[in-house]
Amino acid sequence: MNTLKFKTNINCNGCINAVTPHLDKVEKLASWQVDTAHADKILTVVSPADGPDAATITAVVEKAGFKISTLE
Repeated sequence: MNTLKFKTNINCNGCINAVTPHLDKVEKLASWQVDTAHADKILTVVSPADGPDAATITAVVEKAGFKISTLE
């Protein structure tokens, strides 16, 4: 399994509800969660080795109307 982490501006349950339908449509995405308590609002995505890459996740979250960047 691959784990990708991103800094976002997804900061509340309303934001999570807004991005959920977009992330749930991504194929081969095992799970995802947002740590809204963390200052950087960390989105953690878990997928199989042949799952979506960081660019795909970034595009999906941006399409949902949120800012996102990969964590260094």
